[in-house]
Amino acid sequence: MKLSAGETRDRGPLLPKRVRASLAPATSGIFYALVTLILTLVILAEARDLPFYLSARNVSNVMDQVAMIGMLSVFTTVVLISGNFDISIAAIGGLGAVTTLLVIDEAGVFGAVVIAVGLCALVGVLNGVLVQVLGINAFIVTLGTLTAGRGLILVMTDGRTTTADDPQRYRSLERIVDGRVDVDTLLVIMGVVTIVASATVLLAVRRQGRHHSGAVALAVVAALGIALGLVEITDIHFTYSTCYMLAMVLLVWLVLRFTTVGRRLDAVGGNPEAARLSGIRVSRYRVVAFILNGAAAGFVGVIFAARLGAVDTSALEGAELTAIAAAILGGTSLFGGYGSVPKSIAGALILVGLRNGFNMLNLGANYQRLVEGIVILVAAAIYVIADRKGAPQHGGGH
Repeated sequence: MKLSAGETRDRGPLLPKRVRASLAPATSGIFYALVTLILTLVILAEARDLPFYLSARNVSNVMDQVAMIGMLSVFTTVVLISGNFDISIAAIGGLGAVTTLLVIDEAGVFGAVVIAVGLCALVGVLNGVLVQVLGINAFIVTLGTLTAGRGLILVMTDGRTTTADDPQRYRSLERIVDGRVDVDTLLVIMGVVTIVASATVLLAVRRQGRHHSGAVALAVVAALGIALGLVEITDIHFTYSTCYMLAMVLLVWLVLRFTTVGRRLDAVGGNPEAARLSGIRVSRYRVVAFILNGAAAGFVGVIFAARLGAVDTSALEGAELTAIAAAILGGTSLFGGYGSVPKSIAGALILVGLRNGFNMLNLGANYQRLVEGIVILVAAAIYVIADRKGAPQHGGGH
């Protein structure tokens, strides 16, 4: 077909509709907010003639500081997606930390980790059964286990600070978090793992006569990460704690984004009755979410004990609110059915980045909590307004 004089061919948008939706502020606003925060802190640091905010040392420190909160926020997001709520994770983590130091002399490092994580997973089982079998409100149940958990810590420690009696055993425990990995090496490892996972997803969906462009895009990004890692572009080093967090993020994100389990979890949280009529065992998914949350909290407790070597009765107190706040900042629905693990980690980075920035810029510590609270309220308001206007805030979930 020929075009008349002065007429131009409509080539359409440069980016596909799905890509444009995923880049919209209502969808990826948390990432834009994180970039804005980083740029602001960089400019303020330069204006005050302070060290470069994005120096290798400070980036490594921020990632290490966000590791424990990040791990808690990952599985808090999973619980919220399932349509439940858990405010007991900090108490469970504290219980895991105390248990680790109490049994490490007799059970050894591996035994202490298994016992601590197993005990905390049992608390998750208790939460799940009380909520799903007995039908008690999740907030009430986890408030009860939070209080009981803190009480159990007091009983186990007799109200005193707990330490490992054997210094050699503690040094072995400390090695769990004390080591460091080059980011370049980490990029290569995670890239290889991601490509293998993407290939598995593609083979699975091809057998069903479908395609999955997301898996292809993920494999391309992973290949780029491997290439960047091989040319050694940075001097940043991540602690083992950060590596654990990144591994959890990658694994949980892949499961939620590319598997039937993830789709069913969305259905369980979004419309449990419809999910039940579709043959999905709603109670099983929700109980498992609580169990995973408890186990993850226990592992965070192990890391907390390994870092400090001494745990008091207030261990990890308040961490549950930060983890929930990170998930809310990431746009996770408090009513279930939607959540994004990468966005929750971005929320955690914003909260930790604010604290780190306040300390680095020597700003008044009295204002930190105020600023964090305002950030959370503004983010919640933005998500609510976007949802009312029908903006595609849920696009590209997980």
